[in-house]
Amino acid sequence: MLTHKRVDTNSLFLTEHLNNLGVEVVAKHVVGDDRNRIAGEILRALVTSQFVFISGGLGPTEDDLTRDAVAMALGREQKLDPAISDAIEQRFRQMNRVMPEINRRQGMVIEGAEVLSNDRGTAPGQWIDTGSAVVAILPGPPHELKSMFTRECLPRLVKLVPYSVIRTLELRISGMSESDLDQRIAPVYTRYENPVTTILAHNADMQVHLRVRCDTEAEAIALLADVGGQIEALVGDRIYSRNGDPLEAVIGQKLKATNSSLVVAESATGGGLGERISSVPGASAWFWGGFLTYNHRMKTEFLGVPEATLRQFGAVSKETAEAMANGARERTGATWAVSVTGNAGPTTDGEEAPVGTIIVGVSGPTGTTTLERRWPSGDRVRVRAFAAQMALDALHRELCK
Repeated sequence: MLTHKRVDTNSLFLTEHLNNLGVEVVAKHVVGDDRNRIAGEILRALVTSQFVFISGGLGPTEDDLTRDAVAMALGREQKLDPAISDAIEQRFRQMNRVMPEINRRQGMVIEGAEVLSNDRGTAPGQWIDTGSAVVAILPGPPHELKSMFTRECLPRLVKLVPYSVIRTLELRISGMSESDLDQRIAPVYTRYENPVTTILAHNADMQVHLRVRCDTEAEAIALLADVGGQIEALVGDRIYSRNGDPLEAVIGQKLKATNSSLVVAESATGGGLGERISSVPGASAWFWGGFLTYNHRMKTEFLGVPEATLRQFGAVSKETAEAMANGARERTGATWAVSVTGNAGPTTDGEEAPVGTIIVGVSGPTGTTTLERRWPSGDRVRVRAFAAQMALDALHRELCK
């Protein structure tokens, strides 16, 4: 889990279910296969937390150290439970395999632990109540962890956790910078300790997360509606989603609802805009495809952009963006067409437009509009990502008119 090849999904699952019970997750740690380091993190966690959940390291091999580390941290012995060992051996027999002797290690139980059954694998979990806190040891494979947590841990937690409700509201916003957004809404959210407000920014896509803790569901809903409503009044139509849906999904919902279709004509984004749109499940119902026209000849032959337009105004111009959008729409018969042209850098390649210049065209039933913006130069990947977001935002605004 410390390499770039593994993505931690277990902690997301645990956090979601713990939050639903009203348990606040205050820290997450990823620790390598070292007994002393794992034991040290457990001891530190027990100082501040009532519940400590550990996933992984319950296998039979020498690098599966979780049981040993927990026993070390708690100062407890381990003993082999013959019933667990026999059950593991029986599982192997059912698969017509002979159990390797090292699998008996999975039958070691820490003194005072309750065994958590594993209906999806060989490694049982353990639930240890220290008197002041609980340590729950769960398997690493997600399908094993999810089943064990749902069947074994949730019923125990319900009995131990004072009931409270944690709920969130996620507003997604486009067309504003992070600093502009914060300046506008800070007078609202800084008045409240509950909900907690977090602002996230990624490639010109803003997210405002409101997280409340209340005694009842009704109180949580009312508080989110109150604070969220104040923020919505300040941000207005810059908000495109209130349930976490990305911009391309919201656009798809609008197109599907009106039985409309969409095509794209890309230059600067090099297919990135189409990739985002086609990532939405069911996008084929409204997204027809597009054109990737990276040089002048392709723009002329496939989209019908006049050579005179390219000579007079250049490829990075409002005139070319308009001609690209119109050509894509006329040649496909789609309801809407979006074009992107620009200079993502880091060089100008002979174009007069400065690096970071992006121009978007949107062609629809009522005409064609264009939008130009200069993004911070120096990072080609980010400029292209900003351009795709800018194009989607421009289309969304036209769809909302």
